[in-house]
Amino acid sequence: MDIFDIAAVVITIAALFSFLNYRYIKLPTAIGVMLISLVLSLVLIILGAAGISAVREQAEALVGGIDFSRALMHGMLSFLLFAGSLHVNVNDLLEKKWEIGTFATLGVLLSTLIVGGVSYALSLWLGLGLPFIYCLLFGALISPTDPIAVLSILKRYNAPKSLETKITGESLFNDGIGVVVFITILAVALSGGNEVHPGEVGLLFAEEIFGGAALGLALGWLTYLMIKSVDNYQVEVLLTLGLVTGGYALALSLHVSGPIAIVFAGLLIGNHGRQFGMSEETRKNLDTFWELIDEVLNAVLFVLIGFEILLVTLSRTFLAAGLLSIPIVLLARFAVIGIPIWLFKFLRRTFSPNAIKILTWGGLRGGISVALALSLPTGPERDVILTMTYSVVVFSILVQGLTVKYLIAGAGE
Repeated sequence: MDIFDIAAVVITIAALFSFLNYRYIKLPTAIGVMLISLVLSLVLIILGAAGISAVREQAEALVGGIDFSRALMHGMLSFLLFAGSLHVNVNDLLEKKWEIGTFATLGVLLSTLIVGGVSYALSLWLGLGLPFIYCLLFGALISPTDPIAVLSILKRYNAPKSLETKITGESLFNDGIGVVVFITILAVALSGGNEVHPGEVGLLFAEEIFGGAALGLALGWLTYLMIKSVDNYQVEVLLTLGLVTGGYALALSLHVSGPIAIVFAGLLIGNHGRQFGMSEETRKNLDTFWELIDEVLNAVLFVLIGFEILLVTLSRTFLAAGLLSIPIVLLARFAVIGIPIWLFKFLRRTFSPNAIKILTWGGLRGGISVALALSLPTGPERDVILTMTYSVVVFSILVQGLTVKYLIAGAGE
C-alpha cells in the first residue's frame, strides 16, 4: 500500500471509531478510539491463535507499513504541540516557572535514573539479560509525560487552575527534554560508550534545548510581524501552518529540538500574536482551525497506538516485565514529584490539595514513548522495551486517564 492508501484507511478507521465512541461508549475521544482499536487488535490476535490468521496478517501488514516513530516525531507532533501551546497563558507559566522547570528537567533526569536502575534489577530477576544502558533508555523514553495525552484529558475535566498550569507546562516542555536524554543515551549504547564524552553531552543539551527555544522565538516573532501586517484570516492561518511545518523541519536540519522550538513559537503566537496582531475574526478562525487539527490528529494517533499491540511480542516473561514496569514508573513519578513539592513548601509556594497525587496519577504516557521505543534498533532489547513501554502507556491512558477526574474533583482551587 502506498502512503495515500494507508492514510485513507487510518483516517477512515479513526472517523468510524470516533463515531462509535461518541454514539455508544461516550468516553473522551482519545481514550475511546484507543480502547476500540485495542479491543479489535486483541480480537485479531485471538483469531490468529485460533488459526484464523488472514485478517490479522492484513492488519499487521497495514500497521507494519506505517513508520509510527517517524509519523509522530517528524509529522503529527509539531501540529499537536502548536495546537496545545497556542492556548497556554504565558503569565501563568511564568508564575509557576520554577515548579514547571524542575519537573520538566530534573524530574525527567531523576526519573530516568530511578526507572533505569529498578528496571535493571527487574531484568536480572526475570532473566531477561537487558543491559543497564538499555534499562536507562527505557527510563528516558518513559519518564516524560506526554503533552498529547495530558492535554486531551485536561480538556475534559475542570482541574484547579494552578494544577492545570503545572501539568500542562510540564508536559509541553519535558517531552523535548526526554527526547534529548533518549538520543544521548542511545548514542552511548550504539557506540559502546567509547565515542561519547561528558562535554559532548553538555553541548548536545545546550544545542537542542536552548537552540530550539531561540529558533522558536525567532520564527514566532517573524510570523507575528507578518500576521500583524495583514488582516486576512486565511493568510494568517496559512502563516501559522507554515510556521509549524517549516519551523519543525528547519529545527531538525539545524539539529536543535523541534518540539521545544514549536512550543515556544506557539506560546508567542498564542499570547503576543493573539493580543496585538490579530482581529477578532482571525482569532476565532485560528482557534477553530487548530482545534480541528488537534482533534483529527489525536483520533488518528490513538487509533495507531491501539493497533501497535499487533507488533508487540506477547511472551509470558515479556508481559510480566511489562506489568511490573507499571508500578515502577508510577513510584518513580511519585518520587520526582513528591520531593520537589516537599522542598518548594519550604519556599512557601502553595499547592492545591492532593497536588502530589494528581501530578503523579495525571502524568500520562502516550504516543511519544511508543514512538521512541519503536525507533530503537531491531533486536531482543527492543522487543522487551517495546512490551514494557506499551504496557505502561496502555495502563496510563485507559486506567489513569479515566480515573484522574476523581482526584481532580477532590482538589480545591
